[in-house]
Amino acid sequence: MIKPGNNFFIRQILHSYVIWIVKRHFHEVKFDHINVDPDKSILLIANHFSFWDSLILYVVCCKLLKKKFHVMVREDTTVKFQYVKYGGAFSINKQSRDMLESLDYAAELLNDPQNLVLIFPQGKLYSNFVNTVQFEKGITRIMEKAEGKFQLLLVATFIQFLKHKKPTATVYLQVEPSEDKSFEDLKNAYQIHYDNAKLQQTEIVI
Repeated sequence: MIKPGNNFFIRQILHSYVIWIVKRHFHEVKFDHINVDPDKSILLIANHFSFWDSLILYVVCCKLLKKKFHVMVREDTTVKFQYVKYGGAFSINKQSRDMLESLDYAAELLNDPQNLVLIFPQGKLYSNFVNTVQFEKGITRIMEKAEGKFQLLLVATFIQFLKHKKPTATVYLQVEPSEDKSFEDLKNAYQIHYDNAKLQQTEIVI
């Protein structure tokens, strides 16, 4: 697996670039204001629908969550875009024995209360408005290995143009208890959050 790079200078350049490009391409990034536990790391579970997902959530991390950002990405993406590792990306290859190493590394990151780990459990891109969110089972291994040392946040992000030339990204956040959650429990809890978020999004009237 490919782990995050440890170069402060490059990381700061990427930080400035992400803040700039999101501000340039979006009218606004809106998100729920939730209480963050300073004594716990954050496991962020989100829908995956575009190139923008992790960049939008990086901005939310900087403005609200205030943790050191990490994101699990496909190994081919990490190889193609080497610089992403300096923005906190680490790789996973589902066709390799290294997959378990990647899952265990994510759990290890969650042992540090300063860290945030973003996971896209769908495993690949889907439409922003699918009805059912697919889940892959590796997420539960991460949660079991991390042993409750993290705060679990469910995230559903939607993008719409509304009345502006640039789109608005709306990020729906929900704090979810992580203890004693089976794979089906987690999947169902996320689906309920996603359905509620999508309903709110489609009811927006300007």
